[in-house]
Amino acid sequence: MIGGGVAADGGSRDEALERLGTGVFDVLVVGGGIVGCRTAYEAARAGLRVALVDAGDFAGATSGSSARLVHGGLRYLRRGDLRLVRAASLERNILCSRVAPHLVRRIPFVAASSGGLLRAAELLAGLSLYSAAGGRGWPRPGPVTRRRAGRLVPQIQDSPVVPRAVFYEARTDDGRLTLATAKAAEAAGAVVSNHLRVLDLALVPGGVSEASISGPEGGLRVRFRAVVNATGPWMDAVRRIEDARAGPVTRLSKGVHVALRSREPWNAAVAASMRDGGHLYAVPYDDLVLVGTTDDEYDGEPGGARAEADDVARLLDRASAILPDDVLVSDALVSSYAGLRVLPRGPGGTVSAGRDHLLSVGPKGMVSVAGGKLTTHRRIAIDALRLLPPHVRPRKTRACAAPLPGSFPTGFGPRLDPDDPVRRHLFRVYGFEAGDVLSRAAHLPDGLDRVAPEGPDVWAQVHYAVAQEWALTAEDVVRRRTTLALRGQDTPDVRARISAVIRAPDRGPLPSGLTA
Repeated sequence: MIGGGVAADGGSRDEALERLGTGVFDVLVVGGGIVGCRTAYEAARAGLRVALVDAGDFAGATSGSSARLVHGGLRYLRRGDLRLVRAASLERNILCSRVAPHLVRRIPFVAASSGGLLRAAELLAGLSLYSAAGGRGWPRPGPVTRRRAGRLVPQIQDSPVVPRAVFYEARTDDGRLTLATAKAAEAAGAVVSNHLRVLDLALVPGGVSEASISGPEGGLRVRFRAVVNATGPWMDAVRRIEDARAGPVTRLSKGVHVALRSREPWNAAVAASMRDGGHLYAVPYDDLVLVGTTDDEYDGEPGGARAEADDVARLLDRASAILPDDVLVSDALVSSYAGLRVLPRGPGGTVSAGRDHLLSVGPKGMVSVAGGKLTTHRRIAIDALRLLPPHVRPRKTRACAAPLPGSFPTGFGPRLDPDDPVRRHLFRVYGFEAGDVLSRAAHLPDGLDRVAPEGPDVWAQVHYAVAQEWALTAEDVVRRRTTLALRGQDTPDVRARISAVIRAPDRGPLPSGLTA
C-alpha cells in the first residue's frame, strides 16, 4: 500500500478512503483538474455531500500543462466572440483581486507586430475594444515606445518585430491554483482523493448509483446520487462507460511550451499574432521565460502527450519571429511540456476551433463537462451544477468569490524577509500557507536546504506536499507542488530522494546518491 499520506485538512488518506466507501454522496465528481475541483467546491458549499476523485493527480493533465495565463482572450476578439471575452475578462479580474491574489498576479504585456503604422493603429484600436469589453477596474492599454518597451523587456530592442502597445493580463501557477481549489473543496466538506481510477459506473437514474474504483491500496465501491464527468481529455472515454454507443463529441489539440533561462530580468511579457492565425507569447517566471504555444490536432492516448524534440524545434523556430537570437540560444532551454486542449468536434483546424466549454447529459443522467479556459473555470463549474438531476441540484447556483486557501498573506510579518530568496519563493508559491511550510521546516534537520543547489525549492516543501497536499509520487511533487520540473531540476537523483521521503515522511531527505 502506498499510504499514510495526510490530506489537506490533516486527515489521513486511509480516513478519506474509508469515508468514500461508507454512506451515500449526493455528487461524485470524477476528474481533479481545475473544473472538477471547482465543481466539487461549489457543490460542497451549496450543502451537498461531495466526493472528488482523480485517476492520477490533481492538475495532472490539462490543468497542470497550460500557458499559466489568466486572460481575457484577446485573440477571440478577432473572431467577434465578445461574450467569451467579456466573461473571461471579468473572471480574470475576480481571480486576481478576490479569489486567489497570491496565485493570480497582474502582468503587463508588450504587444508586438511587424508592419507599418496602419498595423499599429489597428492593434491599438483592437486593444481599446478589448479593454472596454473587460469592464472597469483593470488598467487600460496604451501605446509604447521602443525605449519604454526596452525597460520592460530588455531584449525586445533587438527583436525582429516592433513593440506597439502595452496591455495587461495575469499569470498564475496552474497546478498550485488547482491544488488550492481542491483544498477549498475539502475545507467545505468534500471528500477528496487522488490516484483513484473509476473502472465502472452502475447508474440508477433517480436512485443510488455505484462506482467501482481502484487505487494503490486496492478497490472500493462509492455510492452516489449524481455524477459529474470532469475528466478533460478523457471525457468521451468516461461517457462510453455510461453508454457504450456514445459517439465522440470532442477532439484534442496539443500545445507545447518551453522554459528558457533568461540572461536579464523581464518585467513584462511579450505577445504577437502570427500570419497563420496562431499566436505566440513569452511570459517571465522568476529567472525563466515561458514561450508558447503550438496548436496541433492530437489523436493519441491523452496520457501519452509529450513535448517531442520536433515540437520544441518548431516552436523555437516560430518564436524567432518575435524574439532575438540571444533569448533562443540552445543552452537557455531548461524544460518543455505539452498539454491537451479539449475542443468541440467539427470541421476545420484546431487553431480556428471554438474555445467555449462543452456540456452534455447522458441517457442515465451523467453530466459531462470539458474544454473552455482556465480563466473561466468558476463559470464552467456552475454550468455543470445547473445540469444535475433535480433531486440533487443546488437551489442557488452562483459562483463563490471567497478567497482560496493561502490568499491574503498580509499578516505574515517579518518571517517573509524580502531579502531572503527562500522565504520569498515560499511566499510566491504558497501565499499565507508559507507559514505552515516554515513551521514544518523548523522541525526538520534539513527543512530549508535546497532540493537542487541552483533552485529555490527546499525539502520542507517536499514534506509539506506529502503531509498536506496529497502527493503520492515523485512526479506529483516535482511537477505540481514545486518548480523542480519546470526548472529542469527533476534529475533521477532528486526523484529518488523525494521517493524516499514519500515512503518515510518522518525522516529527513537522504544524502545525494542514496535511496532507501
